Amino acid sequence: GFAYAEEEILHDLSLTIPEKKIVGITGRSGSGKSTFLRLLMRFWDVSGGSIRFGEQDIRRVNTATLRAQESLVTQETELFDDTIENNIKIARRDATRAEVEAACRKAALDGFINSLPKGYDTPVGELGGALSGGERQRIGVARAFLHDAPFLLLDEPTSNLDSLNEGIILKAVRDECREKTVLLVSHSMEDIAKYANRVLVMSNKKIAMYDTVEKVFARAPELLELGLSVPQVTKIFLKLREMGVDVPADVYTIPYAVKTLLEAKRRRDAGESLVLPRSAAQKGGAV
Repeated sequence: GFAYAEEEILHDLSLTIPEKKIVGITGRSGSGKSTFLRLLMRFWDVSGGSIRFGEQDIRRVNTATLRAQESLVTQETELFDDTIENNIKIARRDATRAEVEAACRKAALDGFINSLPKGYDTPVGELGGALSGGERQRIGVARAFLHDAPFLLLDEPTSNLDSLNEGIILKAVRDECREKTVLLVSHSMEDIAKYANRVLVMSNKKIAMYDTVEKVFARAPELLELGLSVPQVTKIFLKLREMGVDVPADVYTIPYAVKTLLEAKRRRDAGESLVLPRSAAQKGGAV
């Protein structure tokens, strides 16, 4: 647990974060998502219990070692009155220009930088005032790619971006971080359904659900009761259940959902049984 100035922020959290997986973290504002990430960075110490990094209590891990193992991207990126390149190289001062450019491509930032007259030598201004919120956020993402730590903590990393750049960055996270452990805080259930392996749902300062994507979204009515949205594929499954169609929780794919819905409607209109063959579920693609 964790309390700040005698106010309890997190209560009785107990979970294991799997290695080399993407865990989506969601919940309403104030449920403790960002605080949880900061505890993993050891910005504060827990008030009760412990956080273990491997087999070692995080409080016994040297700060420099911990920082080398973790990268944190937040909604607000702190910038200094220097060039774009030097602001990105804060993540790794000895990085080459080629390495910086590669990180920027993954962060959907290179096109913007190359359109500037001074390119990577462009000053960002005091506190990054010469850049938009989305551009500053992408610099934060580029820093994380450049740092290349095995544990990546993303706190709403695309909140200031348009849908195109958001998709580019999250796809890069999924494709480039297969050997990393990633925690992705997001209010977008569509993003979590598409990119995460497991989902942590937080409510009232504690864990409400923690399971695979398929099993969490199979509990869609509970998510709605918590005031959370559900992805489009879940809405299709809910419609199927309303029609009396048994939908297996272990098959959670858009192709299967759409195919099943169309077939269920056809059978209903024809007066046929709505009991559909389970084998068809295995033919759908991934979400």
